[in-house]
Amino acid sequence: MNVAVVGMGAVGTAIAGALARAGHAVLACGRSFSGRAALTVSADDGEFTALCDWLRDPAEVVAPVDWVVVATKWHQTRGAEEWLMRLCGAGTAVIVARNGVDHVDQLAGRAGELVVPALVYLNIDHLGRGRVRVRRTGADLVVPDDAGGRRVHDLLAPGGLVVERTADFTTAAWTKLLTNVSANPITALTGRGCEVLREPRVADLAGELIAEAVEVGRAEGAVFDARAVDDAVAWMQSLPDGAKTSMLQDRELGRPLEWEGLTGAVVRAADRHGLAVPVNRAVMSLLSACGA
Repeated sequence: MNVAVVGMGAVGTAIAGALARAGHAVLACGRSFSGRAALTVSADDGEFTALCDWLRDPAEVVAPVDWVVVATKWHQTRGAEEWLMRLCGAGTAVIVARNGVDHVDQLAGRAGELVVPALVYLNIDHLGRGRVRVRRTGADLVVPDDAGGRRVHDLLAPGGLVVERTADFTTAAWTKLLTNVSANPITALTGRGCEVLREPRVADLAGELIAEAVEVGRAEGAVFDARAVDDAVAWMQSLPDGAKTSMLQDRELGRPLEWEGLTGAVVRAADRHGLAVPVNRAVMSLLSACGA
């Protein structure tokens, strides 16, 4: 298969490496480099390196591919769309591997014949262009248990990725969003690692953010039990001292923050259902003032 990966950050590089390991022809699409480049993925079971073609500009694409993996963040969608216009043909399938709950809606009408959402659970250190270290704690990706999800499993599993299929992708996506709308904003706004979530007042704030998201998620069709808030807070508090969220790392590096796809997703869904989310709305206002 010919597979293009759009967005060669940590997630894109890890997925591109797995695709190369499975024997697919990988086309790396990123703005930082053009030419032939190595992909190196280190993990507990060893290290793998493969060469791939790397494009800097969508204009360099010469033909559609079989699959496209979109591994950009929510606010980078416009740039991804430029690649999709050149990479997608009538039979191209697209995997959207990112945080949030509106994977498919955001690319509706802009991608190929099939768009499959994927939740990313890989813990990845980005060591430089084309090089990552991956740590695994369970499933690497979670996809819907339907025909599209099964095709994604068959594409990625031979490269060593653990792809889990779920019959209730809505609940899976909103469950992941619970920690994303609390740990990410709180660490980014305080400039501290995940240990800050153990402080009582901060834990209370995290719980309020999550409780609002649970109510909105239920309105969207997600299924949560009575312990959803407490379980999410407890999980975040179990993270090791110094652990950094992706939003905190982005703020430290002066990059745009992914608030529109996380906190923004809760606020947009709340507005659709006429629900009040004052804490998430306040946090969104603060995040929007943290940079472009």
